[in-house]
Amino acid sequence: MVEVSGRLGVSDKSLYLWVRQAKERQGAGSGEAALLKSEIARLKAELKRTSEERDILKKAAAYFAKVSG
Repeated sequence: MVEVSGRLGVSDKSLYLWVRQAKERQGAGSGEAALLKSEIARLKAELKRTSEERDILKKAAAYFAKVSG
């Protein structure tokens, strides 16, 4: 790391700090990814339920239209 920091023209302490911060951000990103995956799963389940409800209502509307018409 000392060689790399010298080539970049920064102190080795700064480079170590940047590497540590980057690793911490990567760890935080995986938590966000897990939250997004769970949200997507929840939304897919809600979409499936809503689609089933819509199909039931379409059938009920067709039935009542036929009965009353």
